[in-house]
Amino acid sequence: MKLKDTDSIKSSVQDHLPQKESAGNDFVAGLTFALVNIPQGMANAILALVNPVSGLYTLMIGTPIAAIFTGSRMMNVSTTSAISVAVGSALATIPEEFRTESLIVLVVLVGLIQFLAGLLRLGTLIRFVSNAVMVGFTTGVSLLIILGQLDDFTGYDSQYSGRISSALDTLLNFKEWLPASVLVGGVVLGLILILSRTRFAKIAYVVALVAGTLVGVLINTVYPGAVENIPPIPDQLFTLVRPNFNYISVVLPSALGIAIIGLIQGAGVAQNFPNADGHAGNVSRDFLAQGLANTGSGLLSGIPGGGSMSGTAVIVGTGGRTRWANIFGGLLVIPLVLLFSDLFNLVPLPALGGLLIAVGLQSFRPDAIKTVWDTGLPSRVGMGMTLVASLLLPLQYAVFVGVAISVMLHVFQSSSKVRLVELKPVAGGFPIERPAPAQLANESVTILMPYGDLFFAAASNMETLLPDASQAQRAAVILILRGREEVGSTFIVVLRRYVEALQAHDGRLYLVGVSAPLLGQLKRTGLVDLIGRERVVADQPQIGRSANQALVDAYAWLGRPVEYVSDESPEESSQ
Repeated sequence: MKLKDTDSIKSSVQDHLPQKESAGNDFVAGLTFALVNIPQGMANAILALVNPVSGLYTLMIGTPIAAIFTGSRMMNVSTTSAISVAVGSALATIPEEFRTESLIVLVVLVGLIQFLAGLLRLGTLIRFVSNAVMVGFTTGVSLLIILGQLDDFTGYDSQYSGRISSALDTLLNFKEWLPASVLVGGVVLGLILILSRTRFAKIAYVVALVAGTLVGVLINTVYPGAVENIPPIPDQLFTLVRPNFNYISVVLPSALGIAIIGLIQGAGVAQNFPNADGHAGNVSRDFLAQGLANTGSGLLSGIPGGGSMSGTAVIVGTGGRTRWANIFGGLLVIPLVLLFSDLFNLVPLPALGGLLIAVGLQSFRPDAIKTVWDTGLPSRVGMGMTLVASLLLPLQYAVFVGVAISVMLHVFQSSSKVRLVELKPVAGGFPIERPAPAQLANESVTILMPYGDLFFAAASNMETLLPDASQAQRAAVILILRGREEVGSTFIVVLRRYVEALQAHDGRLYLVGVSAPLLGQLKRTGLVDLIGRERVVADQPQIGRSANQALVDAYAWLGRPVEYVSDESPEESSQ
């Protein structure tokens, strides 16, 4: 075995074993995470329309499992509001008595999809989801979180099922709000917003929830039943439930959308919290870790988890140094819940509602929205369409709309930014770049270089930019394709038509700077035979050498010496 391989294995083993010098910091960071995320885990389970304890199962099982396998060492995988909202949308159509059994199927499917994505190394596909789409999606999630908690916050039971319609109904019937619920929720919301701006920001959620619980207990002591509490935490944790496959047709497409949401969130965490060497972790390995975590927690009735930006920030911000901070964080939830379950049973629903509204408010990123808005019209459209889809469609389906919008934006922007220039050769110097001519001259040599993508609509746009060859006799065109590993079939058709147009008037086309993969593509499509093998010039290590080779050949074909322009020519100065 090579020394490098031995060092790599040694480093991997050390990375997974607790280190004496960092164990204390990791334990404190894990304890802080557990205290902060126990209320958030329960709140996210409420978003998912299931018992709050299901969120705790995810922390207990999913978080430590993921921590063992992630490529991004500090990534925290736990419950997130976006995933929970999507789960709630998926389970909303399933009768309440079957949701727990159906939840198991949903979460395990999410885990298997993510695990498969990791095995197939699909991490690179995340880069095709544009920032504009992600901002629109996260903004929509923030709004849905806020709107979805108005009923618990106010104590008003709306008869409408949709989040937007229910929220509007709640706001219009403000006279029917329960003062006790609003007071409890308002205490939690106000304390979080205030403390988040102080040095107590890291414990703001814990302090606010404790205060809201105390207020709720006091009110219920004076007015019994005035404030509704969360469902009681069971005395026995990890009760196995038989999965229900009757709603597999509902949960399967939802599982794919939820899996994508989790993977996108995880990729964002990996970029924002790089490993100690300064590089982002292996995204595909993060996929695999999330898949294992969700499969494990799903079997025990947990809700799906994903890469959590806030959870990772807590771990890192409170001194966590290795992946053991996340392992401790998940495992410490178990004794905390078992020892203090009676206290957790006193938590009022309006308190969790206020907590989640605070999460939604703090999830807004005005700076990110402004950046997208200032970027240009295509980015604004992408953000706006994704935002509307997130509000009107079930969230697990809205993510597919977002991916489709990302692809459309990529195609539109790639096709609209294609450009073609003419290069005028300069003796002993670099060529001068000019706009490509509208048409070719008789017995001329024209060097052209395209900028931008040459796929799909961009290839069609390129055809309109090529100089007209229908009136030129014995014209030679040298097209530089350096740096392109392949081109699309549309551009192959464009080249074929242009070659035929040139040859119809005794002209010729040179393709220069052709890479080996592109040459193979041109051979398979018959273009090399059509153009002529001697006029398809391979790329050279020295930039410009293949173009100069074609230039000399073209002028020799015309029977005159190569024509250069001066670097002080009027053509240049006029630019």
